[in-house]
Formats: sequence, structure tokens, C-alpha cells
Amino acid sequence: MLVILIGDRPISPEHVCQTCLLADQSGQPRWQQGQLRCGQTIRRRGEQLPEQYQCQMGFRVAKIE
Repeated sequence: MLVILIGDRPISPEHVCQTCLLADQSGQPRWQQGQLRCGQTIRRRGEQLPEQYQCQMGFRVAKIE
């Protein structure tokens, strides 16, 4: 599941992505084949955090299970 991180608080992508021009037709982040297509991976060395991305609009997106 993808979440948007505002500080350390996760929120649903529906609250942010529906107004984004880069979102898919359903207002969700463009997630394809295990990668966020509308952002870039944030590299974090040695941390045991969920995989995180920086979207084109400046939000942090995390993949949590």
C-alpha cells in the first residue's frame, strides 16, 4: 500500500493525488512494476525504513505492507 508522508504522519494518496496532473486516471500515484513512475527513489543508507520516494510535486511517498 502506498501512503503520502506529511512529517511523520501517513495519509492516504486519495487526499493528495486526485488533484495531481501526474496521477493515473483513478487519482492514484503511478505505481507500475514495483516503482513509482511519478517520482524518484529516496536513497537511505543503513536505515530500516519502508521504501520511500519523492514525488514530482514534492511529497514523500512510502510503500508499506
